[in-house]
Amino acid sequence: MKNGSEDNTKTFADLFEKLDANKDGKVDVSELKTGLAAMGFSMGKGEAQKIFASGDTDKDEGLDFEEFSKYLKEHEKKLRLTFKSLDKNQDGRIDAREIQQSFKDLGLNLTDRDAEKILHSIDADGTMTVDWNEWREHFLFNPADDLQEIIRYWKHSTVLDIGDSLTIPDEFTEEEKTTGIWWKQLVAGGMAGAVSRTGTAPLDRMKVFMQVHSSKSNKISLVDGFKQMIKEGGVASLWRGNGVNVIKIAPETAIKFMAYEQKLLAKDGGKIQSHERFMAGSLAGATAQTAIYPMEVMKTRLTLRKTGQYSGMFDCAKKILKKEGVKAFYKGYVPNILGIIPYAGIDLAVYETLKNAWLSRYAKDTANPGILVLLGCGTISSTCGQLASYPLALVRTRMQAQASMEGSEQVSMSKLVKKIMQKEGFFGLYRGILPNFMKVIPAVSISYVVYEYMRSGLGISK
Repeated sequence: MKNGSEDNTKTFADLFEKLDANKDGKVDVSELKTGLAAMGFSMGKGEAQKIFASGDTDKDEGLDFEEFSKYLKEHEKKLRLTFKSLDKNQDGRIDAREIQQSFKDLGLNLTDRDAEKILHSIDADGTMTVDWNEWREHFLFNPADDLQEIIRYWKHSTVLDIGDSLTIPDEFTEEEKTTGIWWKQLVAGGMAGAVSRTGTAPLDRMKVFMQVHSSKSNKISLVDGFKQMIKEGGVASLWRGNGVNVIKIAPETAIKFMAYEQKLLAKDGGKIQSHERFMAGSLAGATAQTAIYPMEVMKTRLTLRKTGQYSGMFDCAKKILKKEGVKAFYKGYVPNILGIIPYAGIDLAVYETLKNAWLSRYAKDTANPGILVLLGCGTISSTCGQLASYPLALVRTRMQAQASMEGSEQVSMSKLVKKIMQKEGFFGLYRGILPNFMKVIPAVSISYVVYEYMRSGLGISK
């Protein structure tokens, strides 16, 4: 292994020396483009600039040898993963049939002739197969570093549902759309979310209870809070608000998915960048939240209701409308929408960081990290996103609950934040975060188990 590494370093050093035309110890874009062309590497428009942008970590307009070799080593590692993914029978060579199969896996049909054309463009020794050296030689200076086969393993899992926001998957492939697998995955994810929310509903009610009623002068512990709720309404009262929380999964998932897909379709093909995925996810979340927000308000009111206050969801809606008007169904809407941006941004940033760290350290023979790694990365990223957006969620919940609380003053978002900070300090914005975090692991675990059973029942292959 050491000898191979030393050979690579020597090869990279030779390449760098050839590219560094003015011998100043750095390679700029012009030298990279001219030098690679002279060595016979055909490059598309803007590809040299992409390589340069990826490798120039200190942004000094020049690649030194350390940056140059680091870029090539990382790129070579990803190329090897892709090669092994394409080499279906693991014989160290890729043939036309394996190329066709890989395209088919991505929902694309490739004719025998087209497969042979692709193979011929890479095959240097005329064997009509491609070995690792030919693959490496052909793609070493191709800037594509997130080839589809790697990306497919890293879809955000549909099973993650911490109770407040249901995660939808990254874009589905054409194969998944044409075979109908996409709706089965959404159904499986929705059912997993319903069971997960029901299983952790007591902790969710405790979170809302503490967000609204707990303060410096009225401290509520988990044990005391549960005692109060059971004394007031019995054990069944721990599940108040869960019905509407489960019912809203279907429209929330459907609207998020459609909005997300439409945003990506507008891009009209090509590589989807992280910031574009973030924007699509944020827009999808905002669209879904706007549509189902009245159900969010009812969920809060039903969660906090006293015995006999409402007979059910429809009675709750009717009484709110009669007493407070339509505007009541959108109280707390502004902090709710504002909370989507830090949540989605941090969730994606942490997820991408964890994904790249795993690929860099552990991906040797496959790009597939396994379900436990995916769940771990998704759980950590979602939790970080919630931590950042929690103060806005607390403000939203208090604004939703204001009218239902006797003697409660109706104030704006800014005044409410100021009031909380003055009376309770910064940590007052994090009331109820303990039960919120306590439900993360059981919620994800229940979701995963139910999701796998649903996948099996709906005939979705692993």
